[in-house]
Amino acid sequence: MNADVETRGAYSELQPALIIATVQRLEQRVSERFPGSGLARVAAELHRTATQTQRTIAHLRRPIWPLRIGAVVGVVLLVGFALWMVSLLLRASVDLSDLSEVLQGSEAALNDVIFLSVAVFFLVSIEQRVKRQRALHALHRLRSIVHIVDMHQLTKDPQHVLGGADTASSPARTLSRFELARYLDYCSELLSLSSKLAALHVQYLNDAVVLGAVNDIETLAASLSNKIWQKIMILDGVAPQATRPSSRP
Repeated sequence: MNADVETRGAYSELQPALIIATVQRLEQRVSERFPGSGLARVAAELHRTATQTQRTIAHLRRPIWPLRIGAVVGVVLLVGFALWMVSLLLRASVDLSDLSEVLQGSEAALNDVIFLSVAVFFLVSIEQRVKRQRALHALHRLRSIVHIVDMHQLTKDPQHVLGGADTASSPARTLSRFELARYLDYCSELLSLSSKLAALHVQYLNDAVVLGAVNDIETLAASLSNKIWQKIMILDGVAPQATRPSSRP
């Protein structure tokens, strides 16, 4: 029974350890194919970020007990204070003969209740806001990596392998048709894995702000990946798959 539950869980949620292993393997593939390249350094940075993400996810899953205990104590104190104020108001209303004074006292008590409600909400939500800030900080780093990957593929134009003439200011292009296709494919994989690392932050944290940030990263990564695959399709149309090496690192 436990084995069945674990098996279902393995295919119903993202596994951080498996994503990290995939990122590590991609880093090795890029380093072997393009040793010392900027893209290899980006892959290494993504691997470090993935390891940090696993630690961040572990913190997001665990309750922050000092904050929870503090919130409970604060709520109990506020409720006790509210009950004490109500008891004072009830005792005072017995001695009041002027209805206007009773109404003024009731209005003041209502304002106190509203204030206490806001304070209780603040205490109850403080753990959620702390986790939100931590998740947003990690997502900002992933968003930066996505943009860096886009910068690396920006000048990888398939036109130069199709016989296009370079200008004096054109960037140095030394990749063959096959190497360029592999380079672009690696960029697409880096974008996809960055998106999966971002998705981990909302797997155990139900927060609308964090979910919106994750959706933005996923949309950005998908849009950039589409541009990359347009370049790959151009290369595929000119260089049939049969003419390329079949091995893949």
